[in-house]
Amino acid sequence: MSIFEDFDTIMESAHFWNWAPDWSVAIEVYRKIPDSYSVLTPFAYTYLEEMIRTTTSDYGVPPFGRDGQPNKVRVGMSLIALAIEENKDNTEYIAALESIKKHFKYIVVSSDQNGRNRVMHGHIHPRFWSQEAFELLIHEIADLSKYSKF
Repeated sequence: MSIFEDFDTIMESAHFWNWAPDWSVAIEVYRKIPDSYSVLTPFAYTYLEEMIRTTTSDYGVPPFGRDGQPNKVRVGMSLIALAIEENKDNTEYIAALESIKKHFKYIVVSSDQNGRNRVMHGHIHPRFWSQEAFELLIHEIADLSKYSKF
């Protein structure tokens, strides 16, 4: 399957108002400038997490509670663990979630790291993102798209 077929699959299940317009732009940018994978990778990870979130009780939680304090929502491995826990009856989805764990890892942020490097999108530091890794991520997002509940 080509990356553009994967993009089509993603577009079929992307939330029409919240994500489809952004995916349209991302696809157009990637079509014209394949080296843009480095700026599109964080977007793809953000979408992946939101797509997983749609299958959990974290989906739809407002950013702030009535007290004005931020609500806690899970990200990365914690979000995957919640999705696995809350979708125990769907073994196919559980297997797909297990397979994407390789894109995330637990990190310990030390105070000597600068701000940009504190943001780990997946398991590869931004300096080492590659077109191959981006296209694999897009393929796996396409594979998971059928489980989204946008």
